[in-house]
Amino acid sequence: MTNISVKSGIEHFQDFGNHLPQAKVCYREDWETLYFGLAGKMFGVMSPHATDDTAITLKGRLEANAALCEMYRDISAGHHMNKKHWISIKLSTDELSDQEIEKMIENSYSLVFGNLPLSVRKSFARGD
Repeated sequence: MTNISVKSGIEHFQDFGNHLPQAKVCYREDWETLYFGLAGKMFGVMSPHATDDTAITLKGRLEANAALCEMYRDISAGHHMNKKHWISIKLSTDELSDQEIEKMIENSYSLVFGNLPLSVRKSFARGD
């Protein structure tokens, strides 16, 4: 994938994250990264700079993360994160489709959503 394609991937996944209910993807100046957040909890980070090494880092289940790291050369233990709970996916991958990465973003979002206090989850359902 060229840097132009990586740049379009950055924009696409940022838009995708922003369309998840109550999620917000924004640039965090202090980290110099795009932050995927839900009610103050992080479910992903992604570099805003298009290079061959640009990656999105997402939360995942322990067993699934280990299997994904073994199956794909473009998935590794989460960069600068807990290596068991997070994975990094290179956006220049030719092994995974955008839809597969979107599913991983949704999974990360769901894991964080499921750990929010019940009152917060209920407030989302009510649209507070």
